Amino acid sequence: MPHDHHHGYQPGEHSVRRAGTVAGIIGIALLIGMGPQAWSATIFSCTAGITSLNFGAYDPLSGNGNAATATVTVTCTATGTGSTTVTGTLTLSTGASGSYTPRYMVSGANKLDYNIYATPAYTQIIGNGTGGTYAPSESGTVTAGQLYQVTLPLYGFAPASQNVAPGTYSDTIVATVTY
Repeated sequence: MPHDHHHGYQPGEHSVRRAGTVAGIIGIALLIGMGPQAWSATIFSCTAGITSLNFGAYDPLSGNGNAATATVTVTCTATGTGSTTVTGTLTLSTGASGSYTPRYMVSGANKLDYNIYATPAYTQIIGNGTGGTYAPSESGTVTAGQLYQVTLPLYGFAPASQNVAPGTYSDTIVATVTY
């Protein structure tokens, strides 16, 4: 086969507990899929890593929501001669909610709404490209003997004034990079 693929890691979950507040962490697993590729003299492989979204302590009495950021990094290398174009697309699952609007974290039977966006303006939800969601895509040239790296920020936001019980809230999102 002219290419291989590697799976990223699933970060461990951490929690923060404080009286009268809630904390939320999104653990994100990463799956890398390989789309069809024509044979060329350049053989490439890609790896990816992702960091967790950690919303910290959420205060339901505050008029401010909680923001968090994470980063997806995809690195491709090539061997052989010449170069080839690589196009990668990132999709995110719905998590526990089964829906992109809203996603929610859970603590027992309690839910805390949040979502993951493409920009810090929190207007473009990252999903699978359907139902109004966005699936970011990036193309670039991988040249034999060189690295090609793409870093994509993810912006999480949990809206203010949600009536939630204290606890540690979490969700698991599967991020898939297909190239």
